[in-house]
Amino acid sequence: MSEKIKLGFFEKYLTIWVIACIGLGIFLGKLFPQAAVRLDSISIYHVSIPIAICLFFMMYPIMVKIDFSEVIKAGKTPKPVLLTLLVNWGIKPFTMFAIATFFLGFVFKQWLPGLEIIKDGTQVELYRSYIAGCILLGIAPCTAMVLVWGHLAKGNDGHTLVMVAINSLTMLFLYAPLGGWLLGVNQMPIPWQTIVISVVMYVGIPLLLGYYSRKFIIAKMGFNWFEDKFIHYLTPISITALLVTLVLLFSFKGELIVDQPQVILLIAIPLFIQTCLIFAITYALALWLKLPYKDAAPSALIGASNHFEVAIATSAMLFGLSSGASLATVVGVIIEVPVMLILVRVCLKTRNIFK
Repeated sequence: MSEKIKLGFFEKYLTIWVIACIGLGIFLGKLFPQAAVRLDSISIYHVSIPIAICLFFMMYPIMVKIDFSEVIKAGKTPKPVLLTLLVNWGIKPFTMFAIATFFLGFVFKQWLPGLEIIKDGTQVELYRSYIAGCILLGIAPCTAMVLVWGHLAKGNDGHTLVMVAINSLTMLFLYAPLGGWLLGVNQMPIPWQTIVISVVMYVGIPLLLGYYSRKFIIAKMGFNWFEDKFIHYLTPISITALLVTLVLLFSFKGELIVDQPQVILLIAIPLFIQTCLIFAITYALALWLKLPYKDAAPSALIGASNHFEVAIATSAMLFGLSSGASLATVVGVIIEVPVMLILVRVCLKTRNIFK
């Protein structure tokens, strides 16, 4: 009972903690820009080591709670898997392209003037570069943070884990051709190293340690001790790691946010609309397919969220770190957590509509 009360307290006020950590991160990034740059530079193929450490402590408490017999059951249920694949690869990239083009290429075009020289020496209008960054976000379905969103929404952790594995595999095959077609480039480099390393560090290592430590603890101490003692003290670690991750992420981009607030706001609007639209489409389809809430919630959250590390790495390789495309992918980081927390609350408030 005490675990539920404590978890409820964290969930109830999580939005306040998130806002405070975002503000703290921006403040620290502006106050100590060199320290933030130095920390951000500690990476392997654009995968930040400090963020990877934080994400490990965010993921492990979730992984260790998973009953892996539920993962096997989830893998045998085709509807949620097919729904998520349809949304991620058949709907989401194209709605992102349409929404980003409409807002950044027409509605906000007059406020986004200027030209830039991208990495290959080509001169492009800035608004087109911003659209390119949005496209790179739209074709990168989330494979790590979604475990947190699904868990907070009280979804089926086993189903979420299955979808994380499938998304990781489909990205390896579909990310480059789909992105290349939507961007209109002849050859789009796929960030193989970034995808593989991020999946291993964010998902693989916590998954293995969670699986084996769960077996070991239950064998030595019994299931009741595992549930009543170990999980009770482990639960707040995931939320704490999320908050520390936010401070780090926003400290890395603090100076950028303060220097270009109007551009960031204009880019954030279509990204926000896209996120909410995809969530609504997936949630409605899940209801139409008569999926249980525990499968519907993670399906919708997986579709709504993005793997921003892969998008940032790709934009850096294609257009350069200082490009408008890279800025747009950074905006994806800025809105990801607050918007996904709102959608988690929507899930929890509407779960009674599912049978």
